[in-house]
Amino acid sequence: MTPARLLRRLVLLEEGEAPALLWSALYFFLLLFGFYLLRPVREAIGIARGADKLPWLMTGTLIAMVLANPSFAALVSKLPRKRFIPWAYRFFALNMLGFFLAFWLLPNHGGAGLGYAFYIWLSVFNLFVVSVFWGLMSDVWSEVQGKRLFGFIATGGTLGAIAGAAMTGALTKGISLGGFVLKVDPLSLLLLSMLTLELAVQCVKRLAAIFALGDVAHGAREPGPGLLEGLRLIATSRYLQLICAYMLLFTITSTFLYLQQGAIVARAFAGTAARTAAFARIDLWVNVLTLATQVFLTGRIITRLGIPFVLSILPVLSLAGFGALWAWPTFGVMALFQVLRRGLHYAVDRPAREILYIQLGPEERYKSKPFIDTFVYRGGDLLGVWAPTAFAALAIPVGLAAVGCSGLWLGSSAALGRRVALNRQTEDPR
Repeated sequence: MTPARLLRRLVLLEEGEAPALLWSALYFFLLLFGFYLLRPVREAIGIARGADKLPWLMTGTLIAMVLANPSFAALVSKLPRKRFIPWAYRFFALNMLGFFLAFWLLPNHGGAGLGYAFYIWLSVFNLFVVSVFWGLMSDVWSEVQGKRLFGFIATGGTLGAIAGAAMTGALTKGISLGGFVLKVDPLSLLLLSMLTLELAVQCVKRLAAIFALGDVAHGAREPGPGLLEGLRLIATSRYLQLICAYMLLFTITSTFLYLQQGAIVARAFAGTAARTAAFARIDLWVNVLTLATQVFLTGRIITRLGIPFVLSILPVLSLAGFGALWAWPTFGVMALFQVLRRGLHYAVDRPAREILYIQLGPEERYKSKPFIDTFVYRGGDLLGVWAPTAFAALAIPVGLAAVGCSGLWLGSSAALGRRVALNRQTEDPR
């Protein structure tokens, strides 16, 4: 069987779509491969002086998002898509070089201050580069194509995340080559990640040629000059406000589950090795479910069931899952809930959520969307990580709060689904 025929068996592919589809998947693979090379370094830095520093690091990340969004909006306002996307990625690559030199040259590798700065920077980097990626995808593909193809494109990111994490583990532990052990200093991963960003830029250039993206700023399909237009659109668009609510409640409930996962694993397993193995088993099954669904089911699920139905899957699952955890706070219940929630998020919910932006204009895709994907997302993280302290003071169980937030999330998904259906009837995305 030829590769083209095999691809058509896996994806609902139409004539002429294969080259752009493969370049898009490779582009996402490179972005997440580069991030997951550095993610373990970030996590180690985050807990180096105690996990109690994480809420403060998340607070710092949110502040950084406030500062970064206007700068990105200014870049988007002055350059066409085929230029501002490569510029943004190369700016981040220069940042990586700066961190590499600072860690290498400064006494004690720059101390905790530089480490925490890197933690915050990498958190900003990840959300921005992925947001820009999906902004371009929602720009160049139609809604009908997005329903069929976004799941397969997301597979590229899943494979990149797996490969990046595996390579980091192998390079830092050492690879035996004919009796010679190749071991890489974690700092060198910054240079490798720079290379993957440049390769991602080349993918952007290929896609710009395939889709004939223009060279002039402020064209018909290019973002306009308004620096604060993205925020103004969020303030005036019911549709974007519902997306914000959906994103915020998703992130808050994700943080609640993350905190409950840590507490349950700590009770169920003694020792670092056993706990690490438990987390690894969860990650393994999340990846298995994600890949299997993305390759064989995502396009068919979204196409046949529709965006409004798909948006309700995770809220319903979360309502049931948090309710089960409240009644039976065991490792088995938590692991099953976590695998289903994370796997279906990556495989179905995220592609469906990105399709929401296809019907919008360039201002929403390149100015409003990055703000939602970064500031609103991290705002949910911040609320989720500090909320247990407030609940404890009010004698409210975290499990009850999680069930309540899931109910609100289900309500927001229903409202967003109705708006999607209304937009399709009136062709008015506001």
